[in-house]
Amino acid sequence: MVDVLDTAALLNWPAERICQGICAFSQLQELGRLSEPRLLLVEANPPDLQTPSKADLEIAMKAAAKTGDLDGLSDVDLDVMALAIKHTAILHTDDYRLQNIAKASGIAYRSVSTKGISSSWSWELRCSGCRASAKVPENTQVRECDICGSPQQLKRVR
Repeated sequence: MVDVLDTAALLNWPAERICQGICAFSQLQELGRLSEPRLLLVEANPPDLQTPSKADLEIAMKAAAKTGDLDGLSDVDLDVMALAIKHTAILHTDDYRLQNIAKASGIAYRSVSTKGISSSWSWELRCSGCRASAKVPENTQVRECDICGSPQQLKRVR
């Protein structure tokens, strides 16, 4: 089975293990921002760098919207998720949102250096003023409360 590596793997794994995985090309910029020495190490022994297609990104966005995680993902996160879905790969990540999407989508995942999620997460929009809650719409655009006009925040349902 193929391994798709999130940035946590690029930051923590040895070079010989990294070069056997698949990564999003967009991760290199993120890695350079976080650790220039690790970027140099990865560039010396590069993994299979790929850019997901628009169709693959749409599938990843729909999967993230379905779980309510879309609003909390970066473009790099979406690229990584799209590659994991495309390749039906094992996703190596410490990102709980990516693990949540993977679990809901039937994609295998493994934590890199954390315990990982123990159960699926659900989300709701909660008003910062009156505390009213609402179901997260598919586009997960955080908006103003229909009741009092205060901003809504994405909150995990416990």
